[in-house]
Order: sequence, then structure tokens, then C-alpha cells
Amino acid sequence: MTFHSKNAITFYKEFTRQESIPESGIKRVVELLESGRLHRYNTAVGEVSDVALLEKEYADYVGVRYCVGLSSCGSAIYVALKSVGVLPGDKVLCNSFTLAPVPGAIENAGALPVFLEITDGYLTDLNDLEYKAAHSGAKYLLLSHMRGHIVDMDIVTDICNRYGIILIEDSAHTMGCRWDGKFTGTFGKVGCFSTQTYKHINSGEGGLLVTDDDDIIAKAILYSGSYMLYHQHISKPPSEVFERHKKLIPNSSLRMSNLVAALIRPQLVALDQQCLRWNERYNLLEVELEDVPHIFIPKRPEKEGYVGSSFQFSLTDTDLVSTELFVKTCTERGVVIKWFGNKEPIGYTSTWESWEYIKEYQPLPNTRKVLDFMCDFRISLTFSLEDCKTIAAIIRQVAVEIFP
Repeated sequence: MTFHSKNAITFYKEFTRQESIPESGIKRVVELLESGRLHRYNTAVGEVSDVALLEKEYADYVGVRYCVGLSSCGSAIYVALKSVGVLPGDKVLCNSFTLAPVPGAIENAGALPVFLEITDGYLTDLNDLEYKAAHSGAKYLLLSHMRGHIVDMDIVTDICNRYGIILIEDSAHTMGCRWDGKFTGTFGKVGCFSTQTYKHINSGEGGLLVTDDDDIIAKAILYSGSYMLYHQHISKPPSEVFERHKKLIPNSSLRMSNLVAALIRPQLVALDQQCLRWNERYNLLEVELEDVPHIFIPKRPEKEGYVGSSFQFSLTDTDLVSTELFVKTCTERGVVIKWFGNKEPIGYTSTWESWEYIKEYQPLPNTRKVLDFMCDFRISLTFSLEDCKTIAAIIRQVAVEIFP
């Protein structure tokens, strides 16, 4: 069943369309292709690779000592887990509302995820975190700022400090975001960021790992696949730190290439301005939709320096059949909504219930209830403000038709 209104509004732009790479990035990529020096360690005498330059620039941007470039954010999370000392069989607290690379990294490290409930505002439930920090035996927290929603980091760091838990931040969705003025990814021992196409910087694939810890960065560089060429890094600890680890850390060949770094560097310069453009679109959508019956948009905390590159809202006072019809109708009219209430994983969207490699099922009733009625869509910077008004008008129109 689908609603076919005579006055139905339709949107025709692609939600997956991205803006062009800056001209300087394209020019540098062509130079690299002409030189053939695509591997980060294939440099001429006296030359510094694009990846090494990017690592220093990104560390400076977020205000940490060290950064290493990796092939993806999932790779960065895996390397982070290994570098902080996660061993097979260890328990790792993590979000239940996240994407598949997060539990995938825990599984690949041989560890066991302990999932945390979420609130109606899509944030990690801090009461559940407190309880499981005290009773699960986990000594690690892998915290995803899923879809750009930032939980109260003051409380998170307090809980971690009190229970001796090492915090790793998955900031794939929050590059350029802050909590009370401090960048996400810099609250714990390690922060991991993504430059995959649908994130705040687009290099197709790419990951960045940041830390202030000498031993963690040395291990991460070795895990990334530096061979004994770590001296070519700018963002690195003293050589004696590598001496402690170089014969103990396996090479995982998860390096970033110079091509990827060349795409990222000019976008990093423009990141803060791009974030303002996303928020302009997000804030307009919020205003247009906040008075629509049956639609709930959580209020952002005052300390949250968010970047609205995607939009989430929940349907209220309805059922799963009507919710599925709402999602289907919006999508048919050009507003592509992702729905975590689906019982089968689709595209990038899956939930903890479909990750069957995790042998022990963990019931999360509030998470299930929230995800059953949550709608999610990307905000592309190829959309104008008028486009955002059209998107909101379609959502409003469909809501009125389905929830009269």
C-alpha cells in the first residue's frame, strides 16, 4: 500500500550526490599520478609524503600531539583497540546504535561487545553505562557519536575515570564537532575519524587516528604497516618508543595512500566553513518540521557543538506498519529515509540484532523501541536551502496523509 496524492510533492535530487573535490586536491592528485609516488613511503630524498603532512595538519587541527592515517575509520578503530591493549576475550562497552564496522572491529580484535542502551534522543544511556561500567567487568568503552549526536562527555569521562575504563571515541560522524568547545575524539585515549564519501570530508575511503600517548601512537603506526620506515612520519614520538614495540607489533597493512591524503588536505582547510553550511540546512529543516504532528525531534544539549550533516526524527503515537508505510512513501517521493526498524539489514543500515557473529544475544528493549520509530536521512551540501524546504514539505505532507 502506498499513498498516491494528486497534489503530491516530489524531490528529484540525489541524496548520495557529493560536491566536487577542491581544484587544488584534483591538481595534487594529478601530480602524484604523474610522479607514480602513490605509496606513503615512496618519497624522493628530502621529500615529505602527503600522508605525513596530513597527519601533522590534522593533529594540529584537533589539538593533539599525534595522528596516523589509515585506510578507513573501521581500520582506525581496530588499530585503536589493539594499541590500547584489548586482548581476545576482553569485554568492550559500546553503543547499540551504531554501524557495522564498530562491532566488526571489536570482533576482529577477538573481544566481546557489551552493548549500551540508547535514550529517546539517540544518545548512549548514561545510567546503563554507569551500571555496566560497574558490573560488566569491561575495562574499555568504544563510544560512537552516532549520526553526530554527542552524549554528555563530562559525565562519560567521569564514569570512565571512576571505574578505570579506557575510552576510545568513534568520531566518524563528528569530524569538526565539539562538546563544550573541545573536539570529539580528544576526550579519551584515542579518537578515530572517517573520510569516507558520506562523512564531513570525502576521500572515498580513509581514516584518521589521534592520541596524545607516545606508546599508543607508536603501536598504531606499526600496526598500520609502517615496516621500519616510521622515521618518515612527522607526527611521531621519539625513536626509543618504537624500539620498545617494533618487534612485537604485527604489520596489518592498513596504511593511507598519498592519493587519499591529497584529497583530504584542501578539504580540511575548508572544514569549519562546510560545517556551518550543514548547520544552516539542518536548522532550517528543524524549524520546518518541529510543529508537525507525530514527529519528535530531540533538542540538542547546550554544550553540543554539533554538525548537522544528517537529520533524525522519531514518529510518535503510531505503529510499525504505519511507520514502514511512511518511510516507503517518503522514499517514493524522493526523500530517501533510512529506517533502523527493519528486521533485515539493508544497505548501510543494520542493528545489533543482525550481527549474529556475536554469539550471546543482548536484549535492549529501549533501543529497539527507539529504532523502530526513528527516521534518518543525509543532508547533502548539494542541496540548496530551498531544496531543504521541499524535503520538509514532503515529510510534512506524507505525515498528514498517513497520520490524519
